[in-house]
Amino acid sequence: MNYHPILKSVFGFDTLRPSQIPVIDSILSHSDTLAIMPTGGGKSLCYQLPALMFDGVTVVISPLIALMIDQVAALRKNGVPACYINSSQSEGEQREFMDQIRGGDIKILYVSPEKVLSGGGVFLDFLASLQVSLFAIDESHCVSQWGHDFRPEYAQLGVIKRRFPHVPLIALTATADKLTRDDIIDRLGIEGCNIYISSFDRPNIRYTVAAKDDGYTQLQNFVNTWTGESGIVYCLSRKSTEEVAKKLTSFGIPARAFHAGLSTETKQETYDDFMQDRLQVVVATIAFGMGIDKPDVRFVVHWNLPKTIENYYQETGRAGRDGLQSEAFLLFDAGDSVMLRSFIQKGSKPAHFQTKESQIFDKIQYDKLDRLIDFCQTGQCRRRVLLQYFEERRDKDCGNCDCCLNPKDTIDGLIIAQKIISAIARTGERFGANYILDVLIGADNEKITQNKHNELPTFGVGKDKSKKEWSSYINQLIGIGLIEVVYDGFIKTLALNEESKKVLSGYIDVNLIEYVEVVKAEKQVRVVHQNTDLSASENKLFEKLRTIRTGLAAQEKVPTFLIFSNATLVDMAQKQPKTFDEFGEVSGVGKQKQAKYWKEFVRAFER
Repeated sequence: MNYHPILKSVFGFDTLRPSQIPVIDSILSHSDTLAIMPTGGGKSLCYQLPALMFDGVTVVISPLIALMIDQVAALRKNGVPACYINSSQSEGEQREFMDQIRGGDIKILYVSPEKVLSGGGVFLDFLASLQVSLFAIDESHCVSQWGHDFRPEYAQLGVIKRRFPHVPLIALTATADKLTRDDIIDRLGIEGCNIYISSFDRPNIRYTVAAKDDGYTQLQNFVNTWTGESGIVYCLSRKSTEEVAKKLTSFGIPARAFHAGLSTETKQETYDDFMQDRLQVVVATIAFGMGIDKPDVRFVVHWNLPKTIENYYQETGRAGRDGLQSEAFLLFDAGDSVMLRSFIQKGSKPAHFQTKESQIFDKIQYDKLDRLIDFCQTGQCRRRVLLQYFEERRDKDCGNCDCCLNPKDTIDGLIIAQKIISAIARTGERFGANYILDVLIGADNEKITQNKHNELPTFGVGKDKSKKEWSSYINQLIGIGLIEVVYDGFIKTLALNEESKKVLSGYIDVNLIEYVEVVKAEKQVRVVHQNTDLSASENKLFEKLRTIRTGLAAQEKVPTFLIFSNATLVDMAQKQPKTFDEFGEVSGVGKQKQAKYWKEFVRAFER
């Protein structure tokens, strides 16, 4: 089947990406398919293009309402008859769309897994009355109990293949290890399906991990290098999202919190403002992740440690979906790992798990967390470590991560470690990091005096270093397992282990990253949208095109990327179309947008 005419006329592309071709060919041959493709790798087109070539309607099962809304809006902009049915609509609105679907007026239907399974099979009966050409299950890692975002409703979607055995099904996700992939296939009943695993590499994303020292200063410095560009800051708790958002706002950075505890109206307003570029930064819990379909997010920050490498990859993948330069910045606090271990221990398990399955589940989660900590602590190319986790080998360093760009200096840290461990031991392993810091620097502290710890040999042995420096070294020792963090309820204390004793005896080497004080930098502006492929004059045109796009988006009250993506504007700045036909040759300009927008944009190139 020749898909090139539709690819160009509807979506505005001359060619597909190499990773998309076998997936689309598999679907067009009516084969069940599992596609593992990175965020921003063009997963949606893999089912949207076949949907327009098949007779009947394609049903896309998607986990979040916001994601459905954006996908449908983008399709309609390209002239594709699409709709969604979910809980955000009234019964009357749902009936109206169902009538349109019955009449053959809709090609692509987006629906939640809850809706598919609703009414004891009533909605499945409705689908059975239609000519369904394809089922697409997006974010299919949610199907697997071993995945990083298991959802019980997704696990029941195996009913689709039982009810519609002859309709091809494609499952798509950005992240799934072999254990998760096998579970997806088994639960969806698509044994023998074609499996396509694209490269997990996102070369346009720079990966940076820094030990959290003066966290707010580090965050301010980082965000200021992306002035005016959209970004997401991920936090573990609702409280921390609000604290971080408030702090960023005090720095003059437009930021707002987003978490499940906020009202629906507040969340919608924040989401709309972010999508339409009225808000620079959203500080969110991971609930904000999968619903983001904004291609020009330039940076993602992890204020806290994510749960697994899969989570990290999925969340950082929200940056740079347009293929332009972006950055992932993680502030590493070893204490977060102890909190996450506690979450695993206390967390709920799938209801059908027996004791042994629960133990296996916990072990897998602990192992995944350990791999993430290894990633954070590595001195090797981070991209190589990240890709290796997904069983993808890279022979050369990437040159676009902090370990490649700024190899860290190390020092012999044995004496430093001995002082810290001695202070913990002599105070009875009953206190947290702040107390140990005060002992080391010899602070005039009433609690220390009451405990007579000012009389200890270790009191004041660290006067030669600042409290921040000692804090950095304590975090490093936690990170490499030479001291432990123990939680007693909400009280966090430092404790020793067998490795600590080896340090005190001098039996092992201790290499620490040399402390460098975080200095509050002057505001720096990195003009990231000046693509290196563009000349200075083309960059000026690119800025002019962005202004035109912003004006059109404001008029139509839609996000700017629904007009054109940044990648399309880059191609436009290079080709500099002067006529209607030339405008149609720009990548990402389909016939509908060509007719609607050509005059506004071609004026930018008039002499």
